[in-house]
Amino acid sequence: MKKAILIIQYKDQKGIVAAVSQFLFRYEGNILEVDQHVDEELGMFFMRAAWELESFSISKESIKQKFEEEVAGKFGMDFRLHFNFPKPRMALFVSKLSHCLFDILGRHHAGQLEMDIPLVVSNHPDLRLVVESFGIKYEHIPVNNSNKEEAEAKQLELLEENQVDFIVLARYMQILSGKLIERFPNRIINIHHSFLPAFIGAKPYHAAYERGVKIIGATAHYVTEELDAGPIIEQEVARVRHHNTISELVQIGQDVEKVVLSKAIKYHLERKVLVVKNKTVIFY
Repeated sequence: MKKAILIIQYKDQKGIVAAVSQFLFRYEGNILEVDQHVDEELGMFFMRAAWELESFSISKESIKQKFEEEVAGKFGMDFRLHFNFPKPRMALFVSKLSHCLFDILGRHHAGQLEMDIPLVVSNHPDLRLVVESFGIKYEHIPVNNSNKEEAEAKQLELLEENQVDFIVLARYMQILSGKLIERFPNRIINIHHSFLPAFIGAKPYHAAYERGVKIIGATAHYVTEELDAGPIIEQEVARVRHHNTISELVQIGQDVEKVVLSKAIKYHLERKVLVVKNKTVIFY
């Protein structure tokens, strides 16, 4: 189904919901989803409305101008208009850990994620056969301390060639530069365990095991130049017991990571994430 998605972010005032609803009703818009939120601390109003385009009496090309003239202009509101077609194009960045990659490829193959995956980029060759078995291009770009700028230039070239809209770091164990992040603002999603900042380093599960943790979690967020501190999209936790081994903790953690990352991707695809400063409004 082809649909339009309207996102509104503006200072809270009376009449906005009525004006938007009347606009859609006036032009025979079949409303599919409406969600709204008022942040009383900021005095801001947020709204997401999605409607079916087939019965809408305004052409896709004219909706933005018409809404500006009849609604947004009167309120002086900020808005963004999106469509669910063509499908967004996502690039996956991976290293050696495969659990998130497998999960995303499986969900995509099953039709659960409405997007195209033209490209997988990795700093290791290990996962090539898996990716190519799904008919997806696999680009191995080694990264080390002496070639980071060269490697990233190649990555940017590939992203442009393949018309990539957003990037998912599916346990990609490299830090991105500010240049790449700047090219994809709020369009790079990362996943990591939620032991940070308490258990840093290469073996967080070992450290957590030694401390006897009782929950394991995962966090998906947009990437910013401040490491692992970007706007959070989704989080989840799983309880663990004293009898769980380190390998079991790792497995539980990876299972949580897969679910959290897939949810974050889905929210992003459906335009349900609105970044406000360094926080997010999620239209569930």
